[in-house]
Amino acid sequence: MRANADTDEDARKARELGAEGIGLCRTEHMFLAADRLPVVRRMILASTPEEEQAAFEELRKVQKKDFAAILKEMSGLPVTVRLLDPPLHEFLPRVDDLEIEKATKGLSREDEDLLRAAHEWAEVNPMLGTRGVRLGVVKPGLYAMQVRALMEAADEVSSKGYEPIVEIMIPLTVTREELALARSWVDEVLSDINSRPVPKAKKGQKVVKRPKISIGTMIETPRAALRADELAEYADFFSFGTNDLTQMTFGFSRDDVESRLMPAYLEAGLLKRNPFETIDQNGVGELVFLAAQRGRKVKRSLKLGVCGEHGGDPESIDMFYRAGLNYVSCSPYRVPIARLSAAQAVIGTAKTKTK
Repeated sequence: MRANADTDEDARKARELGAEGIGLCRTEHMFLAADRLPVVRRMILASTPEEEQAAFEELRKVQKKDFAAILKEMSGLPVTVRLLDPPLHEFLPRVDDLEIEKATKGLSREDEDLLRAAHEWAEVNPMLGTRGVRLGVVKPGLYAMQVRALMEAADEVSSKGYEPIVEIMIPLTVTREELALARSWVDEVLSDINSRPVPKAKKGQKVVKRPKISIGTMIETPRAALRADELAEYADFFSFGTNDLTQMTFGFSRDDVESRLMPAYLEAGLLKRNPFETIDQNGVGELVFLAAQRGRKVKRSLKLGVCGEHGGDPESIDMFYRAGLNYVSCSPYRVPIARLSAAQAVIGTAKTKTK
């Protein structure tokens, strides 16, 4: 039973409530802080490799601090860190706002640059656009920076007597080739880090050992589920991002349908449950079963989990257990009920087998 946590405060609360690790740490939330957002924008606006690298270096320092705080809180328990997922336009001002300001007040040179970038990165359907691993392909230095910050943080907390367990998750992969390329970025950084001397332990502490790193991917598109056998060749684990998997399987935009369309569908009996609250077992659930089977056919040791909010829903947890998943992850405050539901799923299955 894990929790979704993006800060050390979230991690502390999750552990207090019984979480046995972090199943999803969303690194983009670290970028949205007031002191980080200007640096992210400098990275986006960079016109030369040198300017981009300088922004990456600033971000590496603050990310290392954030990662170290989380790894300390979760010492001895696994922490799954998802590399940057959302499209870059989310870190820029809205085009409409800047255009209105330009027409009414005029823009500074910096705001003109932001407006240009906002136009360049604007997409008709950004959730299906340049995000996840696709963003890594466009800006490969971004993922390398994040992995370096994470591993340096692991070294730092190890030298202080903590025991970091790190899992690096690459989002939105849909092909074997994508995951192989992204894994090569991670492996390159790990090779460089491992070539350095191991940090010295403080007096009276155990000898510092670098943690074994797991590298995996999110299964959040129907294609990824269908081609799980190919992705398993380059993955140590899968984590089902059931929020996006539900969106893409139904063709629903969650932000648009839950307020207007969903109540009408439920009232008319067109859907028995809101599929964003309780997993659609006949559609999305079948993809989970299929991906689990195909992935483990290639790699029996493949670890499987869920990091969508379905991980806190009792009915969904029962299905995940039957699918053979190792863990579920949900928001910290849903951990207690999720633990109870997981226990009931295990007991219920055991009773069925004995009949």
